[in-house]
Amino acid sequence: MQQPNQPDQTSSCEVLAPRQMVSVGVALFSMFFGAGNLILPPLLGVQAGQDALPALIGFFVAGVGLPVLGIVAVALAGTVRDLAARVHPVFSRAFVAVVYLAIGPCLAIPRTSSTAYEMLLPLLPTSVDPGLMRLAFSVAFFVLAYALAMHPGRITRLLGKITGPLLIVLIVAVVGSALFSEGESLAPASAPYDANPAVQGFLTGYQTMDLLASLTFGLVIATSIRGMGVTEPAGVTREVCRAGLIAGVLMMLIYGGLAVVGVRLSESLAGATNGATVLTASATLHFGTVGTAVVAAIFLLACLNVCIGLIGCCGTYFSQEVPRIPYRGWALAFALFSCIASNAGLDAILAFSVPLLSALYPVAIVLVIMGMCHSVCDRLPQMWPWVVGVVALVGVLGSVRDTVAPGAWLPIDALPLASWGLGWVVPAIAAACVGVLHAKVSARGACR
Repeated sequence: MQQPNQPDQTSSCEVLAPRQMVSVGVALFSMFFGAGNLILPPLLGVQAGQDALPALIGFFVAGVGLPVLGIVAVALAGTVRDLAARVHPVFSRAFVAVVYLAIGPCLAIPRTSSTAYEMLLPLLPTSVDPGLMRLAFSVAFFVLAYALAMHPGRITRLLGKITGPLLIVLIVAVVGSALFSEGESLAPASAPYDANPAVQGFLTGYQTMDLLASLTFGLVIATSIRGMGVTEPAGVTREVCRAGLIAGVLMMLIYGGLAVVGVRLSESLAGATNGATVLTASATLHFGTVGTAVVAAIFLLACLNVCIGLIGCCGTYFSQEVPRIPYRGWALAFALFSCIASNAGLDAILAFSVPLLSALYPVAIVLVIMGMCHSVCDRLPQMWPWVVGVVALVGVLGSVRDTVAPGAWLPIDALPLASWGLGWVVPAIAAACVGVLHAKVSARGACR
């Protein structure tokens, strides 16, 4: 595995300098902040309308709070493999591999190219075949991403000092123009936010995929922090937490601003189904035809940032798991596969994402929660397989049903909160109780 390069100035102490800490935090923000993060808040603002505040709070919990906790939980455990191994070593290998594949070549990496292309499409010549143009764009996009990912030590510096700040500046320009303009009257909430907007905002946060990403980004951030001179485990954990806090604050500020953009257009854009349309409409309203180009630049930067980070993370992980194939080989394979998959189109990629995320997200949530409480849960080790196993079973059953026979009834639909998409919560609590009893019985048996 190739280690990140030393920054311009390294520190011999166990605390990063403020400038280094800000750079790492902005880099982590840039790795998180992709196309879904841009699209979802404006659409939430339009659809939630008068109920935008509770919906946004729910979105903050799933889209900001859980990813930051994920970074911390992995830092406390050492790696995501160490965290998942508390369930079982075989589960750990399988779960982590699936997470990397999901946020990598099977979903998130192809989505970056497809989304960026969709936003650039209005600026491209209409006389050119769209399919041919998509292919050419995806090839150029992944060649650039691969070339930058070949220097993983420069990823933090690139994202933290150049593309990350530029992305923030462009977003501030769009959000600021909406904040200081005359807004419309707020429209009433529409589906799906017309009932339980906070819960729906929480479920919408799944689509950012940031919780899954947080389980993997921690490795890259921790490696960069070690390269800056912080080597003690406690110091690395502390600096990772600080980086997560900076990234979380930035995400909340930008999510809130993007949601306001949607709220201010909730009346004129009622019925909108795409957050990209909302952003384009707002930018065009305030900047004219230049607005479309500004939004396209925002999406291109955000998607490229995330693509570079994901290729680097996935290549690093699998080069460790299968060292016969070096980092460069894995990165090239992921870039080629993602380039091909991206040409299937954004709609096909998004349709595939829903059942996959429905199965993975609940498992990731309980792993992070238990990881944050590891000092308690580790004293009751049987809790880990009981809780994670039951939640995984509920999630997989629902995912298979939604893929094979959408709308078909399953016994899990009778569970409390199932109608809200949270049918795994009560089984998780029940499994935790069973795990506690199992642990206590096993402890008594061992003492005899």
